[in-house]
Amino acid sequence: MLTEDIRAYLLPKAFNAAVRAGWEIMKVYKNSDDYDIAVKSDKTPITIADRLAHNKIKEMLGETRIPILSEEGREMLYDERRNWELFWLVDPLDGTVEFIKGNNEFTVNIALMSENRCVCSVIYVPYLQKAYVASQDMGAYLLTGIAPSNAACYSYDEICSARRRLPLAEHEHEGYRIAVSRSHQTDETKAYIDAVRAERGDVEIVEQGSSYKFCMLAEGVIDYYPRTTHTYEWDTAAAELILSEAGGSTLSLPDYQPLRYNKEDLHNPWFECRRCK
Repeated sequence: MLTEDIRAYLLPKAFNAAVRAGWEIMKVYKNSDDYDIAVKSDKTPITIADRLAHNKIKEMLGETRIPILSEEGREMLYDERRNWELFWLVDPLDGTVEFIKGNNEFTVNIALMSENRCVCSVIYVPYLQKAYVASQDMGAYLLTGIAPSNAACYSYDEICSARRRLPLAEHEHEGYRIAVSRSHQTDETKAYIDAVRAERGDVEIVEQGSSYKFCMLAEGVIDYYPRTTHTYEWDTAAAELILSEAGGSTLSLPDYQPLRYNKEDLHNPWFECRRCK
């Protein structure tokens, strides 16, 4: 567990890095003719916004002298990182496909990992100007009206005074809502949804991109999210802590085990997320 002094130092670093990365992303997002799209070795797209956000986060978190494992720095050898006791796990632009499509569903994910478990996290949704923060055993929180800014310099006290604890009472609802990835759906996903439908009857399907689905679970907007296509550790680490600190859970499929981090292979297994009612 982080001490209060360490949390007060590291959380603002991550928070401000995410908001400044969001500024870089939105600067590019407004000019769709200049995304500079390329394809990475795993056949996923990368844009200039991914690179700019990565550089901004690397610059700011570098001040902490804690190692960084980022989607855009994935070449890091396992032998180099396997014994890290403390490191940042980062996705500078989660939802690049949604970014390219122009549907606003993308996030910045920053997780502080201690002994390969997330102990502090920030997810920033720049288009919506929403930020989610969580610390192990300290709860998960939402901040609104956080505009992208290249000069973001929020203090720990400012972050704490502006936050609302999750889940939010106003999102209590009748019925059962299931989130699915907007761009990654499979027959296996449908099978898990059909199993829930058989148990609960009518369900509402909500399509959404990026780690924002975890945040919707943490807020209480949706109830269930199955994922049966590939994801990486940086897609889930920050989001999993936010959900768990809001009372929810994330377990692998089909064996219902906790997700593991800093593996030699950085792919996640299939998983499901549930909010606590």
